[in-house]
Amino acid sequence: MTATPTAKPVPTVTSGTEPTTSGVSVPAALALGDDALVLSHRLGEWAGHAPVLEEEVALANIALDLLGQARVLLSLVGDEDELAFLREERSFRNLQLVEQPNGDFAHTIARQFFFSVHQRLLYGQLATTDGPFAGLAAKAVKEVAYHQDHAEHWIARLGDGTAESHERMQRACDALWRFTGEMFEPVEGLEVDLMALEARWLERVTAVLERATLTVPSGARTGAWSAGAGRQGLHTESFGRMLAEMQHLHRSHPGASW
Repeated sequence: MTATPTAKPVPTVTSGTEPTTSGVSVPAALALGDDALVLSHRLGEWAGHAPVLEEEVALANIALDLLGQARVLLSLVGDEDELAFLREERSFRNLQLVEQPNGDFAHTIARQFFFSVHQRLLYGQLATTDGPFAGLAAKAVKEVAYHQDHAEHWIARLGDGTAESHERMQRACDALWRFTGEMFEPVEGLEVDLMALEARWLERVTAVLERATLTVPSGARTGAWSAGAGRQGLHTESFGRMLAEMQHLHRSHPGASW
């Protein structure tokens, strides 16, 4: 790899918050793209550390699916590499849920479960519209269906497993519950029925948790005591460390090529 000294480029987004000439909403593309990018990186952190080899492959495949979605979405509104590797923390618009550390394997599964149920429902709605995200959503929803099935399999296996696995799975669901309300906050340019989406999300999550002998968490999901504001660029403490690691190579060797 060689590096050519150059001035650090400034990330560019096509046109602020105004829709692009193709009708793509910049805030919506950034929100969806950042969700996929950040969660992909978190899942990639399991490489070499997954509990079994088969799970190593499964998590890597899910991470690659999400990375592919992120590339398409970010390239709609700017240079995908600049947007991924040169933006500052406050410029990212991802949900706080997806930036949460992997922690216990049960935490990774709970995070993936809550998000993939949401993403499958969201993309399912978007795929039926004639909006700018319909094509991407129609393709991605098939991938996300696998992500959801994978997470639900582990929810059932751990929740209805041993006393220890049950306790750790319940603890993970309880810990991440307060981050789930943000998924249903309005995003400019993302025209979906959020009330219907949230009702179907709760219905599915409740059914899966109860089938796994887990208790649906009772804590707040929205309001003063819940987490949120990732869409406004406010992120949790661990996100800065994750971003520094993700952007380190690109920032250290601007203009580098193999």
